[in-house]
Amino acid sequence: MYPFVRMMKELVVHSRAESLPLDGTHVSHHICWPWDLDLWRELNNGRTLTLFDLGRIPLGRRTGLESELRGRGWGLTVAGVSVRYRRRIRVFDRVEMRSRAVGHDARFLYIEQSMWKRGEATTHALLRIAVTGPDGIVSPSQVVAALGHDPAPGDLPDWVHAWIEADARRPWPPEM
Repeated sequence: MYPFVRMMKELVVHSRAESLPLDGTHVSHHICWPWDLDLWRELNNGRTLTLFDLGRIPLGRRTGLESELRGRGWGLTVAGVSVRYRRRIRVFDRVEMRSRAVGHDARFLYIEQSMWKRGEATTHALLRIAVTGPDGIVSPSQVVAALGHDPAPGDLPDWVHAWIEADARRPWPPEM
């Protein structure tokens, strides 16, 4: 089940947080609860992706993206993700989550998120986000301009470019 209560908590806790620039980092703190575990008593990989929502949504609110989406009838969808799982998160572990936009290209916004336990990175994700409107995908340049920033795509980090290029080589539809 989606963690609605946890999401509401995050929105309330960060409701008075100062605004962030488009490339600002939103930091939040979370606990791994028993219902987040898999059969091996560690944070389930799918639940990790759901918990990353708890960082992305407040990030969108603090950068002004959420109000622009609502005002224009736009929505967000995850169009791709790459996750590295490097350290276990066990029941009742406390983690710090860091979420930030790393830039955009002609089609997508790119968000980087990570979880940290006692100062050590446990999980890192790169998400490709599409903004959707009544007529389909909205240009990221249009979204960034609506936020009052230079709409020209900036320089994405090399590792993001490498992921974009590698993902573009995957066959679609999948060859089964």
